[in-house]
Order: sequence, then structure tokens, then C-alpha cells
Amino acid sequence: MKILITGGAGFIGSNLVRYIIEKTNHETLNIDKLTYAGNLISLAGVDANPRYQFKQIDICDYEAVKSAIYEFKPDWIMHLAAESHVDRSIDGPGEFIQTNIVGTYNLLQNALHYYNNLDVALKEKFRFLHVSTDEVFGSLGDSGFFSESTPYDPRSPYSASKASSDHLVRAWFHTFKLPALITNCSNNYGPYQFPEKLIPVVIIKAIRGEAIPVYGRGENVRDWLYVEDHVRALLTVLEKGVPGETYNIGGNNEKQNIELVRTICSILNESKALMPEQTAGSNKFNGDFDFKELISFVADRPGHDLRYSIDASKIEKELGFKPSFKFEDGIRKTVEWYLKNLDWCGKVTENKYNLERLGKA
Repeated sequence: MKILITGGAGFIGSNLVRYIIEKTNHETLNIDKLTYAGNLISLAGVDANPRYQFKQIDICDYEAVKSAIYEFKPDWIMHLAAESHVDRSIDGPGEFIQTNIVGTYNLLQNALHYYNNLDVALKEKFRFLHVSTDEVFGSLGDSGFFSESTPYDPRSPYSASKASSDHLVRAWFHTFKLPALITNCSNNYGPYQFPEKLIPVVIIKAIRGEAIPVYGRGENVRDWLYVEDHVRALLTVLEKGVPGETYNIGGNNEKQNIELVRTICSILNESKALMPEQTAGSNKFNGDFDFKELISFVADRPGHDLRYSIDASKIEKELGFKPSFKFEDGIRKTVEWYLKNLDWCGKVTENKYNLERLGKA
């Protein structure tokens, strides 16, 4: 297949591109605006492959998107490009409205025009996959799960913008018959995540010897999905999914934030040999030092949703997909990857972000 991927230089996107190039025979065109969170160095090693192409395009640029689609002639479009950090959406919601709503509209209109001009055989295999989040469903209490039929109840500018884009995709399917599918996933973790999200922040703050910030009392619960499992799920949905359907993708790994942070600290305690010499060799981190001593509770995020939990039974029953990574293995792989790739962290954050607190409203 020829797959056009939006946001392929971001966290999930770069892992998706890597998986496709390394483990399939598909051809890809990556279009990415290259915002602060999109970095081509995340694709080092696969970017020279003849099955990979890149164009720097803002999905809000209608004509540029149109040209890319018609030149590449994709069989599938995988739409991952989005502003995605809740804290940033509190500080500046305008970018989220533009990229996540207007950008999705541009893609849908161009994809529809392209689809309507395909011959019958190519129409049969064409698919548009919109990658979304479980945050569109709002907040759960101590029990219950998000299913594909859960009513939308977004609580942040980010989740509201993603909910809007989901509704647009459904409208283009029902009104214009564009063969579109939607996935709503739980929190991803793994390599190449820009260091503004919880897991890389904890790791980097810890090895700097700085306070590890935990919102509120750390009681908020998230379901954690290893990014490679998510990538496999997305391809499964394209290969086997039914247009017009939505599929929830979860990791079956509910953790309180404080539990997650303490787990990372425990792994760091066991991994001092992997740390840079100036860190592991400092007196502060020698001997019995416990990284949990750096945990610091800070003022909670405004409107912080209490709990997310995914019911992923539909994708397992109908498409045969379930995650392969146990949380204990995935989080260890993730911590060790960051410890071995601190140079990547430095390059992608240089002159962009220094792990300061965002989203205080």
C-alpha cells in the first residue's frame, strides 16, 4: 500500500513510520509541519529508505495538502497530525482549534475530492483513518470504562478540539460516503516522545537531580499503551476495520500517576550504570540514594480529569488485536531508551522547551 501519514515526525507518527519501513513493504509519504514536537531526527535510520518520502506541510494549507495527495496517490491516509498537550491547550487553545479542527477539515475535503475521482478498484481499497484520543469521553469515576458508544464529554481545549475533529470525520462518512474510520486510544508511552509529557519529564528531571513534579496528589488514573502496540493496532484497523466504525485501543494498564512515577524511580534506582557519568558518578546519586526522594506534589492542572479507562473488547473480538507488551516490560524499555538517548532529548528540546511548568491558567 501507499500510505500518506500526517504528523509522521511526532511521537506516535515517527514510531508508525519506523514500523512500516522496518517491518512491512508499504510505501510512505510523511507530511509534517515540524512544530516544536515534530523532529526529523526521530526518523534517523529510516529516512534514507526508498519507500519513505517527506514533505514539510502544514495541514491547514489546503493547496499544499491537495498537491501532496494528488502527487503521491495514496491508498490509505493515516491522520495523526495534531496539537496534543493538554497543558499547552490551556495556555494557547487557538493553535489546537486551527490544527485539530481546521486541519482535519482540509484533509477530509481533499481526501474526498481525491476519492471521488478514483476508479472503482482503487475506491474499494481506499481508507481514511483518523487517530484520536480517549480524552474526548471526559472523566470517569472510580469504576466504569469508555466504550465506543460512550457519549462525548470533553473537558479541556485539547479534548474539545479532538472531539470536534472526530465529529467531522463521522459527518464526512455519513454524508459524503468517505470510507473513514476512527480510533480512540489511551495514553501512549515509549521512545521518541517529546519531553513535555509525564514519563520523559520524570526521567529527565530525576537524572538532573531536580524535583519531579506530580500534579495534585498523583491520584489521577490513566490507562497506558505502549506505542508499538498502538502502531500495530492502527495498521490492523486499516487492514480489517469496517468504514464508519470506531475502535477503542487500550493497554489494559490502569495506573495512578503517583504509582507510575514511583515505578519509574524504582527502575532508575536499578539503572544507575546506564546514566551519564556526571550523573551516576555524583555523590548525590551514589549508594542508597532513592530517586523517589525527588517527588514533589504541585498544584493540580485546571480541570484535571480524574480517570480514563478503555474497554478495548471490540477491537479484540472483531479484528483480533490485543496488546503484546506487558506494562512492566514496556516501561522498563522506555526508561532505558531515554537513558541511552539523552542526546536526542537535548536536540529536540534545544531552544524550545526546558521542562518548565505549563498550563497553570
